[in-house]
Parts: sequence; structure tokens; C-alpha cells
Amino acid sequence: MKFKEINIKNKRATYDYAIGDTYTAGIVLTGTEIKSIRLGKASLVDTFCYVDNGEVWVKNMYIAEYFYGTYNNHSERRDRKLLLNKKEIAQLEKDGKLTGFSIIPLRLYISDRGLAKLVIGVAKGKKEYDKRQSIKERDDKRNIARFFQKR
Repeated sequence: MKFKEINIKNKRATYDYAIGDTYTAGIVLTGTEIKSIRLGKASLVDTFCYVDNGEVWVKNMYIAEYFYGTYNNHSERRDRKLLLNKKEIAQLEKDGKLTGFSIIPLRLYISDRGLAKLVIGVAKGKKEYDKRQSIKERDDKRNIARFFQKR
């Protein structure tokens, strides 16, 4: 069975942070949450992850209430548990405790098996001049693409 291509990105993450290591994690969801994600009604804006008692949690991730849900509907911004290996959790915990580093969700997608997956990355916040450099590089790439497209 082929699932509709769902690929929800955190566009601010690459602008505000320099991304280091990335991990792919499963998410513990309720029935109405996965239905909303399959409809594309989710957002990763202002979302972050944290490690608590050997478990990784994603905080402030928005998943809209399912339209056809009844009293079983979920709350939109509840904390959701992420599924990772023990080694990955230990590495994330070590990296997350370093000064200036955060664990940021980068992308939410549906796998080939129909499971929701979240790509998270260990990120270091950019300074203002780093952001200007990123904007300059993006504009240069756009101008080069335009130049070669005209020819």
C-alpha cells in the first residue's frame, strides 16, 4: 500500500542553527494524531527535544485535532515520546548537556511502512553574522541558477 508523501520540515532550524549529528526516531502517537499527520496537519515551529530519565521527548510539536475525532481526540501540543536506541539516547543526552547545543526536530515524515518518523539533530545556535552569511550563500545559489537557466 502506497502512502501519500508527507514531508513536514522545520525551515527555521537550518537558518537559526548549525546542524551536527542527525538521528531518525519513531514517535509514540494516538490514533487521531497519526490520522492528522497523514492529512499533513502538523507543524515543527518552536519545537525542541529533551532527554528525561533515559527517554527522549519532543515538546511543543503541533498536531491539529482530527476533524472526525470524537471525545477520543488528542490535545494539540502535548509532549510525545520518541523511540531511539539506548546508545543514541546516551549520545543525545551527552550532546544536549553541552553549552550552546540543543536537540531540534528537523523533519517529520511517513515511512514506507506507514509509520511516522521524526528526524532530529544536535544543533548549535548561529550568531547574527552566521545568519547573514547563510542568506548571502542562498542568494548566490539562486542567482547562479537563474543565470544558467537563461542560457
